[in-house]
Amino acid sequence: MNTSVPTGEVRDTLRDFTADRRMLMLCAMALVTGTFGAMAAWALVKLIALCTNLAYFHVISTTTTYLTHARLGPGSVFIPVAGGIIVGLIARYGSRKIRGHGIPEALDSILTGTSRIEPKVAFWKPLSSAIAIGTGGPFGAEGPIIMTGGALGSLFAQCFRLSAAERKTLLAAGAAAGMTGIFGTPLAAVLLAIEVMLFEWKPRSFVPVTVSVIVAIAWRPWLVGPWPLFPHAGLPSMPWWSLALCAGVGVIAGFQSALTTAALYGFEELYEKLPIHWMWWPALGGIVVGLGGLIDPAALGIGYDTIHALINGSVLMHAAIALLFVKSIIWLASLSSGTAGGTLAPLLLMGGAAGAIEAHVLPCGNGGFWALIAMAAVLGGTLRCPLTATLFAVELTGDLRVMPAVAIACAASFAVTVMLMRRSILTERLARRGRHLTYEYTVDPFEVMRVCEVMAHPVHSLPASLSPQDTLAFFATTPGVVRHRSYPVVDDAGHLRGMVARIDALGWSRETSCGAQTLGERIAVRELLVGYPDERVCRLADRMSAPDVGCAPIVDRATGTLLGVVTRRDLLQVRAHAAKIEHDRTAPLRKQADCR
Repeated sequence: MNTSVPTGEVRDTLRDFTADRRMLMLCAMALVTGTFGAMAAWALVKLIALCTNLAYFHVISTTTTYLTHARLGPGSVFIPVAGGIIVGLIARYGSRKIRGHGIPEALDSILTGTSRIEPKVAFWKPLSSAIAIGTGGPFGAEGPIIMTGGALGSLFAQCFRLSAAERKTLLAAGAAAGMTGIFGTPLAAVLLAIEVMLFEWKPRSFVPVTVSVIVAIAWRPWLVGPWPLFPHAGLPSMPWWSLALCAGVGVIAGFQSALTTAALYGFEELYEKLPIHWMWWPALGGIVVGLGGLIDPAALGIGYDTIHALINGSVLMHAAIALLFVKSIIWLASLSSGTAGGTLAPLLLMGGAAGAIEAHVLPCGNGGFWALIAMAAVLGGTLRCPLTATLFAVELTGDLRVMPAVAIACAASFAVTVMLMRRSILTERLARRGRHLTYEYTVDPFEVMRVCEVMAHPVHSLPASLSPQDTLAFFATTPGVVRHRSYPVVDDAGHLRGMVARIDALGWSRETSCGAQTLGERIAVRELLVGYPDERVCRLADRMSAPDVGCAPIVDRATGTLLGVVTRRDLLQVRAHAAKIEHDRTAPLRKQADCR
């Protein structure tokens, strides 16, 4: 192949984003995933209501009922145990992936399963979750619906010829649509998909996910009910310095989040030490749930009525204390047993109970306001998604005026948990399976640096007129002289003609006669990969990785003149440069002035 170097003026083809026309196709497919997610939310709500009515009231009905004021006798202890046994059997003989609270399982499918979820998960996950919650399990519906909606989105994507990245988009779109169908929080669902599931901020994923949740919120009044889910009574009159109190509530919520996460995985370690099969663990958790229900029935089930009461400020001090401790213990004992259920609603309940207690010692505001602030802060700190938690609180209540107070509390809680915990309640489970995630969104240094900033120059080259014998002599081992593996070959005008490697010279040495060909003639038939000084490093690195090229010559676009070379070592220096910028600290201006 001819090794002539293309010349001419460079045409600016760089764009802010990498989206193409396939994004429109994904948006059209998101119309379907949004509908799937909304219908799955409706089905899950009806299943939970059916199981609750059957288990506690012995009637066949899909009318939503709560156990807050139910009169439970000693026999009710066995209802969660029976539910745990059924869930354990489903997990063992149906699908083990129904265990847990849904979001880590969806993450696992994205990370290791190329966003492919088995069809049986879409069936068994909502059924097992409905049984667990309907028999008193202290869980929310959001985790199961995120897994179910994600499974439906993944299954729909698998019907078409799509890449793993495109399947991930539709999986996240289905999950976000399901969450929107349950809570009526479209913006928070989009942010949750971005902050927790997608690991990216790209139009290719953001726009289809948004389309999906808009479709789901359009379906919600017809399927699930109106929104906002918990209308807020109104923002109390607060002095300017109350924002400092919000930050303080956020700090307390951060410690509560860290303690909850540590306790959950501590409980899991205790279960793992038991000499019985994991299939029976949910039944053991059900015993704790049943006993807790005798103490405080409000801690059982999904608890949306209790969340509403906390936001309205109608929960008394002693009730809030009982709710906080009972809900925390039964949720930790049950979720760590491997049963199916969500985390958002329990976190809202535990955070709201703590806020209602704190309201009695804070000098301003009311119980409902501080319960809402603490709810959002616990959610943002535990899941490590402060923006999602802020919008979640606003959309749940329909009260935009609480946003500044919620935002500062969520930021404070997030800061505390980031400093105290290495991983969140979601990523800890993945880490224990040997997989690590980072949620820091940064600019890739390979995307912003140019080749001219990393290339080695001036560069040692070999003349095209060199004979094969002289080339062999050049690569011969000489004490005290270091030779590279390959060198650029240039003509008399400095134009690049190719690359020659040490292995080439070794091959020529086995020939009976090297002939009269020059070095330039010998390499004239080779394919040549070149880079340009104004090219982005990421593009050159991608082109080098495909054919496994270890050294790329850099030439002038207009003349083809050799300017330098880029090796794998030079590419690694880009990372070193980024680390240096991150960690090296310069002297203050005042100190620099003193040194002059």
